[in-house]
Amino acid sequence: MDRRQVRFCEGLTPQPPASPTPADFLQLQALFQIAAFWAQDRTVADLETAIAHSLPIISVWDRERLIGFARATSDGIYRATIWDVIVHPDYRGAGLGRQLVQTLLAHSHLNRVERIYLMTTHQQRFYETIGFVPNRSSTMLLYQNAVSQTPSLEVEIVRAT
Repeated sequence: MDRRQVRFCEGLTPQPPASPTPADFLQLQALFQIAAFWAQDRTVADLETAIAHSLPIISVWDRERLIGFARATSDGIYRATIWDVIVHPDYRGAGLGRQLVQTLLAHSHLNRVERIYLMTTHQQRFYETIGFVPNRSSTMLLYQNAVSQTPSLEVEIVRAT
């Protein structure tokens, strides 16, 4: 008998609206290591920073076990990007990935956004079934390590008080 109790939560805790604990971040790091070839070396500190700057964040839990995760960044109206859609291998094939993406898209911070981007290496067909279309003409990429080789400009940033 299957005793799974899968639930979707906003944020990175099995009991929202609590703040994530160090254990939650360790579970997220472990999930990336087992389920995300592109993110094997992410540190807990870097994950904390990424989550602090993302909205919405959706996590999927089987009781107290983190089994899925996705996040987005957005201005709330014009553009958004979906990041890090992952489902634990033991839970794939049950529709959790689709529901994870659809939960992000339905979130109030994304549901009015004009254009939503995501990057994927091998899952284009999966995202096409949700409504995403290939876009080969407008996305550009800057590798930060290349920036250090360019001449620097002195710029003063003035912040409003």
